[in-house]
Amino acid sequence: MSLLKNLNSVQKQSVENTEGPNLILAGAGSGKTRVLTHKIAYLIERKKVKPENILAMTFTNKAANEMKERIFHLLKNQVNSLWIGTFHSIFARILRKNCEKIGYRGNFVIYDEADQRSIIKTVINELDFDVDDSLKPNSIKSKIKFVKNSNKTLEDLQLSGAIFRDEIFEVIYNSYQKHLIKNNAMDFEDLLLKSMDLFRLFPSVAEYYQNIFKYILVDEYQDTNRLQYELIKTLGGKNRNISVVGDDDQSIYRWRGADIRNILDFEKDYPECNIFRLEQNYRSNENILKIAHSIIRHNASRMEKELWTKNEAGEKVSLIITSNAGNEANYIVQKIIEETQKNQRNFTDFAILYRTNAQSRYFEEVLNNNGISYVVVGGIRFYERKEIKDVLAYLRVLINQNDSVSLKRIINYPARNIGEATVAKIEKYCSQNNLSLFDGLKEINKIEKIQNKKKLIISDFYKLLKKYIDLKDTISFSELIKYLIEDLGIRRLLKEEGTVESLNRLENIGELINGIDEFLKNHPDQSLEHYLENVALITDVDNWDRSANVVSLLTLHSAKGLEFPVVFVTGLEEGLFPLTRQMENEESLEEERRLFYVGATRAKEKLYLTSAKYRRQYGETTQGNISRFLTEIDRDYLDFEDLSYQKSSYEKNHRPKQKRTYKFSNSIAAKETSNNEFEQGMLVRHERFGKGVVNKVYKDGDDIKLNVLFSEVGQKKIMLKYCKLEKLS
Repeated sequence: MSLLKNLNSVQKQSVENTEGPNLILAGAGSGKTRVLTHKIAYLIERKKVKPENILAMTFTNKAANEMKERIFHLLKNQVNSLWIGTFHSIFARILRKNCEKIGYRGNFVIYDEADQRSIIKTVINELDFDVDDSLKPNSIKSKIKFVKNSNKTLEDLQLSGAIFRDEIFEVIYNSYQKHLIKNNAMDFEDLLLKSMDLFRLFPSVAEYYQNIFKYILVDEYQDTNRLQYELIKTLGGKNRNISVVGDDDQSIYRWRGADIRNILDFEKDYPECNIFRLEQNYRSNENILKIAHSIIRHNASRMEKELWTKNEAGEKVSLIITSNAGNEANYIVQKIIEETQKNQRNFTDFAILYRTNAQSRYFEEVLNNNGISYVVVGGIRFYERKEIKDVLAYLRVLINQNDSVSLKRIINYPARNIGEATVAKIEKYCSQNNLSLFDGLKEINKIEKIQNKKKLIISDFYKLLKKYIDLKDTISFSELIKYLIEDLGIRRLLKEEGTVESLNRLENIGELINGIDEFLKNHPDQSLEHYLENVALITDVDNWDRSANVVSLLTLHSAKGLEFPVVFVTGLEEGLFPLTRQMENEESLEEERRLFYVGATRAKEKLYLTSAKYRRQYGETTQGNISRFLTEIDRDYLDFEDLSYQKSSYEKNHRPKQKRTYKFSNSIAAKETSNNEFEQGMLVRHERFGKGVVNKVYKDGDDIKLNVLFSEVGQKKIMLKYCKLEKLS
């Protein structure tokens, strides 16, 4: 009885029901890990199941280790024969024993992402393809990952229309696989795909493991992809004692291949299944749960459930509208200071959540200016991100040509096919002739054993640097960096790469430009040297300790599985949250709504929701609209405060004398531009560009600008005072 005494009635039922398929719908904060570990302990202690006959799979080593520790605590003894681990570790173990059947040796190596990129580069060079922007290693790698995780052949995917037919990719894909086999290597996706191949080609192997794994438990089932789904179905096909734990409302990794259909269709796949709904929440107060439910209930594709709690009602959720992103950060940091002083909270009680990594810059700078320690959880500090350090390295070289560390960082960024061997030859020449590395570039034609083609590339690189060294004293460094980024083609290359990672890097570079603009506004007399010094002070911090008293900054995706007493969910504006690229179809939009739900349910005691009226993107100020998610909230559990009337550097002429009464509308058009009679979606004609549709209307200082998508020439930015547009609708 002691094993079950700390469980509520539904948790107890889900633990005791061990036979057949079980779907345990575990809402946020409902104790799913407790149920999983108690179920395993119950099987061993009460049902006398041998540990080696139990398979438990999860997604992270941390989760697997936590489960092992809890089971040991419950049973008071080690259960080393228990099969518990991540999907990849479990199937790597199976492959080590059986891989010779499918052409591998048992000592195969597992290639990480860097190894994969290296193989792809080798393949492209061997095939002698012209390396254009469609052959970026990251893009190829993402496409290979998609194909493998689909559990379908490349040909089947092309026939179904899931991907376009691409003969060059076919050749690269097949050659990539040959290289892996030749090297006796597998990538991460192969660990699952080759296991599936093993079971298909050798049914006796599948049957062997079906007999071993009499009970299968899967954590975070909503995050499984189609290949993982098939592996679970195969291994559990004989005994059908499959218990999956998950929450469709927290399925937020579709971009990583997760398929929400796996959990939504579990009852169809296993008609005899038992369904247990863990709806009692032990984490949050009642008002937070009411707000969360009022959001998620708008999703059509979900299994009905509603979290409840015995916790007190608590404070209402606060919704704050600020004038701009800078004021949003200031408000949040002042709230943190106020809470620590009045309510004796620690900094570790607070989490600031955001949709994109680029948003962290404001919070980092304001926290730093107020002397508050912070940690970027699951990520890298803004100024330590690779793409930011690369651009800043250019600026450092423009200031100090003797900075060989920065020069070596940028000599092959963006990629110029200048490798370490070539740099080593230049450094050797410089050492022999007592030259700096920069001066060595100037004398590149004197250096032997470097190909003429590379000499020409290096000479062009030197000329580019010299051009901007001469230019830096004639224009502001805000203009300097914009011209430099354009000259280098960084934005174009990242856009054309088209991966989630490249788009995030693109957003970060845009945010760097915003930061420089704001630095100049606040410090108009400061030079580029002062800016670089300011940045260096922000990044020059000691390694943080997770137990330290610091504010946590993290993306909403990184926040899953965590909890904090006080949570700020920020940037709740159309186009940012939900992201523009996620608003194209209902499926993507529902995932964005689930992401909001995940963010809200991280809060234990107090939840703040913030939105900025104005936000800068790539050096331009745009007026957005509050997120549609805020219009869906049940306002009975909400305190609303409109601070957008406060004077903003973004709104020079916007000075209302009193607070506005904010209407929860979903109009996208910028209110300040309504008197110009141009609105988003309007059909217009330009005397040169022809017909087009207005995508965005926004202010830049005193000027009104429009983004217009023309049918013949594509997207153009139009400044109204310099051109005439004819309204067609």
